[in-house]
Amino acid sequence: MEWLTVPFEVTFVQRALWGGMLVSAICALAGTWVVLRGMAFLGDAMSHGLLPGVAVAALLGGNLMAGAVVSAAVMTAGVTALGRTPKLSQDTGIGLLFVGMLSLGVIIVSRSQSFAVDLTGFLFGDVLAVRQQDLLVLAAALLAALAVSVLGHRAFLALAFDARKAHTLGLRPRLAHAVLLGLLGLAIVASFHIVGTLLVLGLLIAPPAAALPWARSVRGVMALAALTGSAATFGGLLLSWHLSTAAGATIAALAVSLFFLSHVLSGLRDRRTRRDHATALLLEAN
Repeated sequence: MEWLTVPFEVTFVQRALWGGMLVSAICALAGTWVVLRGMAFLGDAMSHGLLPGVAVAALLGGNLMAGAVVSAAVMTAGVTALGRTPKLSQDTGIGLLFVGMLSLGVIIVSRSQSFAVDLTGFLFGDVLAVRQQDLLVLAAALLAALAVSVLGHRAFLALAFDARKAHTLGLRPRLAHAVLLGLLGLAIVASFHIVGTLLVLGLLIAPPAAALPWARSVRGVMALAALTGSAATFGGLLLSWHLSTAAGATIAALAVSLFFLSHVLSGLRDRRTRRDHATALLLEAN
C-alpha cells in the first residue's frame, strides 16, 4: 500500500493531483462535444494557436494564462468568422488559422534568445508545478464551464446531431457553435499549463472517447469521462513518481491507454451480446 500512498504524501504531488482532477472535469465537459461532433482537429488547432499570446506574455513578463486567453479569443473569433464564409470549408479555415497562429508564435519566440525553457513548458506542461492559486483559477474555470454546459446543453445537443433542426427549433446554431468554441477554448487555456498544448488533447479527447461506449446519455459520457481523466491523473502521477518519467506525458499516455482498453472491452462485450442473442434465437426456434 505504501507504493500507492507515498507519492501523494508530498505537497506538490497533492496539488498536481487536484489540478489534474479539475482539468479532467473541465475537459470532460468540453471534450464530450468535441468527440460527438468530430472536432478533434479544431481542438488541436486551438491548443497550438495559444502560442503567440503565451510567447508575448512571457517576453513582456506578464501572465501566461492571460496571453493564452487572448490567443484563444482570437482563434475562436477567427474560426467563427471563417465558418460563415460559404466559399471556404471549415477545415480549410481552421488549417489556415492553425498555421498562421503557430507561425506567428514561432516568429515571436525566435526573437528571444532565452525562451527555450518557457517554450518547453508551453508544449509539455509541468503538472508538478501547480500552485495553490492555480487550483483556485481551475476551480473558477470549472464553475464557468459547468454553467455554460448546463445553459447551452439543449442547443449543443441539437447542434451535435442536426444543425438544421436546431435552427428550426430557434436555438440559434451559429451562436451555439460560437459558445461551444468558447467552452473549448476555456478547457484548453485551463489545461495547457498543466499538461502542455501537445498533450492537452489526451485529456480533452481520450476520456470522453473511452466513456462513449459505456454511457447512455451525454451527461453520462461527461461524468464517466471526468472519472476516467481523474483515474489517468492519479495513475499517471503514481507511475511518473516511481518510474521517473515526465508527469504530464505519463498522464496523457495513460488516458490514451484507457481509451484503447475501453474499446477492446466494449468490443468483447458487444461480441458476447451478439452471441447470447443468437443463442436465445436458436433456443426459441427449437
